[in-house]
Amino acid sequence: MSNSIGQRLEQYTVRRPQEVLMVEAEIDEEMDEIAIFKGFSSSLMRPTAFDPDVPVLPDRAKIIKIDRLKGPLNPNQPQYIDRGLTWETIQPLLEEVGV
Repeated sequence: MSNSIGQRLEQYTVRRPQEVLMVEAEIDEEMDEIAIFKGFSSSLMRPTAFDPDVPVLPDRAKIIKIDRLKGPLNPNQPQYIDRGLTWETIQPLLEEVGV
């Protein structure tokens, strides 16, 4: 696959629009939490660029964990589908939807 990490996760949520991915990652030695829903990424800890060509989750990011939640997200009562996935353990799910 030539798509970036962020693009693959965004495409996953396009194909599974009932899910939200919450990604905890280290980017340039800083922690970040990124919500991905219906193909769009947004940082919850840093400014998100208006330009969609600027990746929120760059390939140099180190994925700490990925949580799958039922969407749309209700921050007061999150409904987890799966928690603590790694980049390696989410691969079968990405392959399942063809990304």
